[in-house]
Amino acid sequence: MFCYNTLKKVLFKFEPETAHNMAECSLRIVGKCKILKNIMEKKNFNTNSKLSQELFGVTFSNPVGLAAGFDKNATMVKAMPSLGFGFTEIGTMTPKPQDGNPKPRMFRYPEEKSVQNAMGFNNEGAHKVLKNLKKVYPASIPVGVNIGKNKTTPEEFALSDYKMLIKKFEATSDYLVINISSPNTPNLRDLQNEKFITELFTMAKKFTNKPILLKIAPDIEVQVAIDLCNSAVNAGAAGIIATNTTIDYSLVPNCQDFGGLSGACLTDKSYTIFKEIAKELYGKTILISAGGISTAEQAYARIKAGASLVQSYSGLIFEGPSMVRKINEEMLELMAKDGYSNIQEAIGADLK
Repeated sequence: MFCYNTLKKVLFKFEPETAHNMAECSLRIVGKCKILKNIMEKKNFNTNSKLSQELFGVTFSNPVGLAAGFDKNATMVKAMPSLGFGFTEIGTMTPKPQDGNPKPRMFRYPEEKSVQNAMGFNNEGAHKVLKNLKKVYPASIPVGVNIGKNKTTPEEFALSDYKMLIKKFEATSDYLVINISSPNTPNLRDLQNEKFITELFTMAKKFTNKPILLKIAPDIEVQVAIDLCNSAVNAGAAGIIATNTTIDYSLVPNCQDFGGLSGACLTDKSYTIFKEIAKELYGKTILISAGGISTAEQAYARIKAGASLVQSYSGLIFEGPSMVRKINEEMLELMAKDGYSNIQEAIGADLK
């Protein structure tokens, strides 16, 4: 951590997107350098069987995963175990390549340990991303694929974008995620309605048996969120990810008035809506919690509230490459205090 604090001072002198590109370059090198990869993996990747579980027909060695948005083009998959992650989620990618929104479009708030992004699904497009993914899949950890519609695709044709992506990536993923909750594509969140969700998952079931999850926003009314999740599950969704970034700009003083906030500012908001969704859906589907998770206490609270898995992204920026190792090590201690011999015993403990 001391080393990362020193490095962070240097990285934070760069624009956030530039720093991200530097991190991507470094992790691509790690993924290609077997010696370096093995050294980092041995240090950071927790192999304690108490954290292991079977979900979606694959093994998750630990419950902490990388959230979508960091590895948009599937260029860093091989390096993720070196950071300790038990699974990774690439994307969001769209059918056609997309530049995203005008720069600057990423902002960091160190005092709040939070980030704001208005990236707009910038990615190299489904064809190129699939080409990258085929080089590394199947990977040593489960890989999720997060998909979204192109900005130029009218709402009435959105279903076609998701259909194309599901068919394209279902053979090179362990699960798929429908992203209709990003605040950075105009009118995308309008698709968070029961009619579209039912049509989408009903359509998806015709083309694949691959687990497909729905990712929701934290800014909708709790009951609406529950109803949407129920609609998704009833139509065939294999799980729910709660939540995406927030447009509640009151959470960070003097932040931008566009884009989505993530990191520590989102912790309470995300946890609150997740708990309410879990009360309704725990035991009926797989739940994954994301949003402001950077400590073992936060991750463990989500797990006891009903999450089988948790995801982090912004926390990595502020805590560094030892974050996941620390979460897993300390979570084992928390489990021991509660008398649990396996992570599965802790999942939903607050609801039993």
